[in-house]
Formats: sequence, structure tokens, C-alpha cells
Amino acid sequence: MDVYEKLEELQEKALHDDKIRNSLLATKEEKDPIVAFCSKCQEFGYEIYPMELINAGEEFYATMRRSTNGGGENSPKLSGEDDMYELFMAAIQEMHK
Repeated sequence: MDVYEKLEELQEKALHDDKIRNSLLATKEEKDPIVAFCSKCQEFGYEIYPMELINAGEEFYATMRRSTNGGGENSPKLSGEDDMYELFMAAIQEMHK
């Protein structure tokens, strides 16, 4: 299972389990939120590591850039689009509303 599948599965669990969702959301308040998030993921049985999470975001964004506007170097950088942690957190926060 790759990091995208792990995050998708964990997001689905967070949708149905307030304890998981609140634990993951609380990582935003930590000194190093990505490390705290990965530790929580591991507690919940998902082996996700900081560099793996960062790399997944960069790969996701690179794929998106290649698929739009010809994928050239002049494609504009979209703020936050390469940050899987922030995208995940936004998704589970939105579920909570």
C-alpha cells in the first residue's frame, strides 16, 4: 500500500471515528506537526514517515503540473498544493464541520 492509499484509508476512518480525527487534528498544535502526525499514523497502524509524506506531496504536485498548461517551467506554483499533510488536515477538518 502506498502513502496515498494509506492516507485515503486513514481519512475514511477519521470520517467515522471522532477519536482518530481529533488525535490527527491535534498534531497541528505540536512543535513539529508532521513528525507528530506520522507518529499518530503509526499508532493507528499506518507506517507513514515524514520524508515519505513530503515526497508524496512533491510527486503529487509534479504530476499535476505536468498535466496542466503543458507542464512547462512557467506553470504557476499553487500555494499548499504540494503539502499532503495540509491537504489531509483540510479534508478531515472539513468533515468535522
